[in-house]
Amino acid sequence: MVFQGDGPLDTGSVSGGGGGGGVGRIAVGGGAGLIITIVALFLGVDPGSLTGGTSYGGGTSNSQDVAQINEHIQSCTIEKANVDTICRIVATTNSLDDVWSDLMPGYTPPSTKIFTGAVTTGCGPASSATGPFYCPADQTAYFDPSFFAQLEQMGGSDGPLAQEYVVAHEYGHHVQNLTGALQRGNQMGSQGPRSGSVRVELQADCLAGVWAFHADKGPDAMLEPLTQNQIDTVIQTAKAIGDDTIQGANSNPEGWTHGSAEQRSRWFTIGYDSGNPNRCDTFATNDL
Repeated sequence: MVFQGDGPLDTGSVSGGGGGGGVGRIAVGGGAGLIITIVALFLGVDPGSLTGGTSYGGGTSNSQDVAQINEHIQSCTIEKANVDTICRIVATTNSLDDVWSDLMPGYTPPSTKIFTGAVTTGCGPASSATGPFYCPADQTAYFDPSFFAQLEQMGGSDGPLAQEYVVAHEYGHHVQNLTGALQRGNQMGSQGPRSGSVRVELQADCLAGVWAFHADKGPDAMLEPLTQNQIDTVIQTAKAIGDDTIQGANSNPEGWTHGSAEQRSRWFTIGYDSGNPNRCDTFATNDL
């Protein structure tokens, strides 16, 4: 159990996504996804196609898939969020919107689309190989639930809080879009240990930690009190998707886009220990 209480969830900003297919490219820019290039490399996709370098062909997500996802979303309750991946995504968005509405004056919630196979976005068409991502152009976070099984194969956890961390990371990118951090990161380069991309991704990890700090506190908290074992599943997952973990023994920091295993877990912990978004200023230090 992670979510407490019972009853329906707010599904107003969550829907099934579709319209994928054809040839195009998704504009990732400034690290606008959890592990966009890393997942691409892991799955054998040309990473250039995910950073605006080339074009690629996507699969299809037909109207029947979208209708089934929308029906599934509408059936979600708090109870189902503890046993069902799609409902867990929906419940996490509810919690994230509650927390960030309290923490950030002027916060406006993003949209969330859950898809299978491929999807059309304001940044271009994308396939499941892209992994979870956030598109600044349409202020929408995109998730194919099949990613979580892939993440487990990569050494991450399949625990509920680890999956919620993935959603919280993408919402962190939305917060960055609202604050201007995404745009700032775009101006600082996309590769290297101190690149704008790495700073953006580590900050999103930290902001995910800030959410986790607040999500189980207060009379209206959606999450039950978090345990150290649950936090450990997030740390395991953050380490599994570090650049050095994915690249292996020959990892070259000059090619990093998301930060090392140690950095990713450390910045999540900074956010979780402090609960303060101001502690997440990865642009103010070179000690990443």
